[in-house]
Amino acid sequence: MKLQLEGRTALVTGATSGIGRGIAEALATEGVKLAIAGRREAGLAETADGIAATGATRPAIILGDLTTSDGPQDIATAALKALGGRVDILVNNAGASRPLADPADDAAWEEALAFNFAAARRLTNALVEPMRTAKWGRIINLTGALVAPSWNASGAAKSALHSWSRTLAIQLAPHGITVNAIAPGRINSEQIRNNLHPTDASREAFIKQYIPMGHFGEPEDLAALVVFLASPVARYISGAAIPVDGAMIRIS
Repeated sequence: MKLQLEGRTALVTGATSGIGRGIAEALATEGVKLAIAGRREAGLAETADGIAATGATRPAIILGDLTTSDGPQDIATAALKALGGRVDILVNNAGASRPLADPADDAAWEEALAFNFAAARRLTNALVEPMRTAKWGRIINLTGALVAPSWNASGAAKSALHSWSRTLAIQLAPHGITVNAIAPGRINSEQIRNNLHPTDASREAFIKQYIPMGHFGEPEDLAALVVFLASPVARYISGAAIPVDGAMIRIS
């Protein structure tokens, strides 16, 4: 299947490692011209160098913080400049789990909402008008588990992102723009291995109890879906929320 992505442009946030890096690599393989954004310059440079080493065009690096008041607009402006005035594909990947020691910690809730929901909303708002003008665009939001057995502020934020994605899909459908959400399960990444499951024993126990497929996923497992949803081939898929989790048994 030809995905018809050659010459398209994309911005991928949170592209310093893990899922974001995997998505950027997969889009570059399809001939997409990229800008990659994140808060760690060294990680972004590693992603860009790795892509360039494959023979693909080296992505533009955008260093910025989406949680600041000016961050989303600054990143959007830099991406439009780097990509010739248009971002055809926006992948809102930046985000992180936020376990709570104290569920009454207002600052922790606000930070999680700012990072896992408001940042994507504000960045999208800054980039959607050129998509409307072009009558073509793809917005792909990485969400996650909406319910957890213990307090985690990212769950509420990801629920907001999920709901907002669905409404945005309805609003933008007449303009040739699709909006979809992807809910990762346990994908091997820095966050999963260092924070959620830092030992082999913790990984094995989780897999045994919750993942029928018997292993964690890899970034390329999720990136393949992003590439498909970003393509013209997926023109009639919008408003979807698709898990990539090895048939993980969700906790409620």
